[in-house]
Amino acid sequence: MNNKLKNQIGLWSAALFTGLVGIINLLSAVTPNLYGRNQWLKEFFPFEIRATGHIFAALTGFVLLALATNLLRRKRVAWLLTIGLLIISIFSHLLKGLDYEESLISGILLVQLILMRHVFTAQSDRPSVARGVRVLFGALLFTLAYGAIGFYLLDGKFSENFNWRDAILQTLAMFFTEDNWGLQPQTRFGEFFANSIYVIAASTITFAIVMLLQPVFVHSSANATEQKKAKEIVQQYGCSSLAALTLLNDKSYYFSPSGRSAIAYVPKGRGAIALGDPIGPIEDRAEVIVSFQQFCQRNDWYPAFYQTLPDELELYKSLGFKALKIGEEAIVDLKTFTLQGKAGKNFRPSINRLTKLGYRIEFYQPPITDDLLHQIKAVSDEWLKMVQGSEKRFSLGWFDEAYLRNCEIAVVHTSDGQIGAFANLLPEYQLNEVTIDMMRHRQSLENGTMDFLFVSMLQHFKEEGYDSFNFGLSALAGVGETPESRRLERVLHYLYEHLNRFYNFKGLHAYKEKFRPCWQSRYLIYPNIAALPDVVVALIRADSGDRLLDYFKPGA
Repeated sequence: MNNKLKNQIGLWSAALFTGLVGIINLLSAVTPNLYGRNQWLKEFFPFEIRATGHIFAALTGFVLLALATNLLRRKRVAWLLTIGLLIISIFSHLLKGLDYEESLISGILLVQLILMRHVFTAQSDRPSVARGVRVLFGALLFTLAYGAIGFYLLDGKFSENFNWRDAILQTLAMFFTEDNWGLQPQTRFGEFFANSIYVIAASTITFAIVMLLQPVFVHSSANATEQKKAKEIVQQYGCSSLAALTLLNDKSYYFSPSGRSAIAYVPKGRGAIALGDPIGPIEDRAEVIVSFQQFCQRNDWYPAFYQTLPDELELYKSLGFKALKIGEEAIVDLKTFTLQGKAGKNFRPSINRLTKLGYRIEFYQPPITDDLLHQIKAVSDEWLKMVQGSEKRFSLGWFDEAYLRNCEIAVVHTSDGQIGAFANLLPEYQLNEVTIDMMRHRQSLENGTMDFLFVSMLQHFKEEGYDSFNFGLSALAGVGETPESRRLERVLHYLYEHLNRFYNFKGLHAYKEKFRPCWQSRYLIYPNIAALPDVVVALIRADSGDRLLDYFKPGA
């Protein structure tokens, strides 16, 4: 049995055992002690100490249940908390009623977790951990003051009047457990006050635990040194339509142990979404993927790769990943593209008419001037308002002057000299192919203007000696259409059919089809089906720039 499988079995058994111990602690805390053992304990410990054993048994039981699933995530903080709670649990059972059976079970789990200490390497977000600790201590101090003052001052609201010592002990008992320690409210206000302590306790303890177990958050993108190193790797090894987009400033970078490969990714929540395949030499590919997996595991992230090529599917699968087809990329062969004969009959009328009207296209080379950026910004703003959407990110460029200043930009000038539409073009470095990124136009547009723009670009880059032109991803195209398709792909095909009236998937695909491209499949690579919801949420957040409401607008 290999180490990976042994660790997985150990993790599952430890998590299940932890949950079982949590349930045992909760049941033990609310059941009476055995008479003989209880009588013997009375000789040595007062009631308050024995009752404290019940309180801490209940507390550890509740928290252990919450920690069980986090042990499966290999959380180091969860392991440390569980170790501490098991030690408390052992002594709590002995103090409350000499329940050595429950203590023995907790002790066995404690030994197992100590032996597995090397497995729990996933880190939590340090600012969140600090915040959780502050909240827990702050809430405890506030609740102590609130409860003690209340119990001391509210004479007649309960079955007994409290002195300061008893008021503090009563508050502690109610903060850490549902056991109200015999409290009997005599009025409705007294009952409300007691319940308010439970609400504060439950809310703050839950919030503190959530903060302690947060995955690592990256609070800034790559620094200048990392960006420079990534750019050198992309320029040397980039060979896809996404290569240039990996250099945008929303990306962080993971570099292979050899330093020759880079993965451009965006971490959101529990997902670390890489854009495309790793970039670097082929012989480095397996090593960088495995080391990225381990890096994500340490940060409590699920690794995923978005819009990968078909070339490395078997490698991903051999490393334990799953693959899901998400669409097809439209690539036009410029060597065979022509407007002559039957192939160009759909375009020639529009091209000829707009040319006669005085329309022309210009290709502006970087660096782009401030004046041109200002003019196309007005077109971009009008387009965004028209589609009622916001800028997308991650797998697309957005209107950023620093980015566009270094792009080649194709601009359609109307007969009156205004800019009617524009598109920016991206290099693919090691491929003799050019990719279109943003395509934006005025709301009032002469019919055929976009055909004029695209055909002009195809002709221009054919004359420039390029082999192909990439129109980008056609989302969900070709997904789930064959009998061999996986069930999840058939679900996506259903969405493709039924969401088309909102998102016009078919219309965009049909428009690209007019240029007779070669369609190439693209995939989402993810760890397992359980991780897929977190991966999808992370992808949506990365793509929308965390503007989720704008992202789901139908026109966006």
